[in-house]
Amino acid sequence: MLSWVDGRPATELPLGDRGLAYGDGLFETIAVHGGRATLLPRHLARLSEGLRRLSIDLDLVVLEAELQVFFSELGDGVAKLMITRGDGLRGYAPPHPSLPRRILLGNPLPAYPARNAEQGVCLYPCVTRLAEQPLLAGLKHLNRLEQVLARDEWQDAAFAEGLMRDMSGRVIEGVFSNLFLVKDEVLLTPELSRCGVAGVMRAEILVQAESEGIALQVRDITFDELLQADELFVCNSLYGIWPVRELAGSVWPAGPLTRKLQAIIRSLLDA
Repeated sequence: MLSWVDGRPATELPLGDRGLAYGDGLFETIAVHGGRATLLPRHLARLSEGLRRLSIDLDLVVLEAELQVFFSELGDGVAKLMITRGDGLRGYAPPHPSLPRRILLGNPLPAYPARNAEQGVCLYPCVTRLAEQPLLAGLKHLNRLEQVLARDEWQDAAFAEGLMRDMSGRVIEGVFSNLFLVKDEVLLTPELSRCGVAGVMRAEILVQAESEGIALQVRDITFDELLQADELFVCNSLYGIWPVRELAGSVWPAGPLTRKLQAIIRSLLDA
């Protein structure tokens, strides 16, 4: 594993780091092929918005230059970028000024089964619900305990992903993916203003769908409405699009709109 802290190879962190103590920070998971990152502008845009909302002052010019060197050294793999507020004394109050810390980890690309994209996946209906916090909604912050609890609900390899809802039962996302459904040729994805992660692949699919003239809506979606969908798929920046073939006894085909978007995104990831 390739690991850097603040631009230098390292394998240790100070015990006073607020990312460790409070999850006080953000992260991005970036696919790298041949030393080039996929969807990097979208990752940096989301990170920038998170830094703004958390009031973490980071020099993005320095970060971008550092990332290019790291990607080149990694070659092919997954780069996990973590930004923490840095060190702090005991207590929740953030230090002023703070010295943000940059952490980069490089690992091999995951070997997902080809059948996930070709035949579709089964979703596990998670009991764990997402709490509503508009101040953090959309961000990929370091506190992922809800996802940890949700992922611990199943060990059966028949399920490639889990479905997560909010405290009111609205459909939000997968444990590590975003969710889309198709109904009457309209592409729908859940509103994420209360909770959930606004994924970079989700953003790319919305742009590609609009450019293709596909009718789309971003709004609240109930579980019953999801079960009545014509098509269903999940997505993230590492694997692209997986059709969903089964959830809670309901079964779907890998429909034409899913396949169309899947081909568009595959060409983007392979470029």
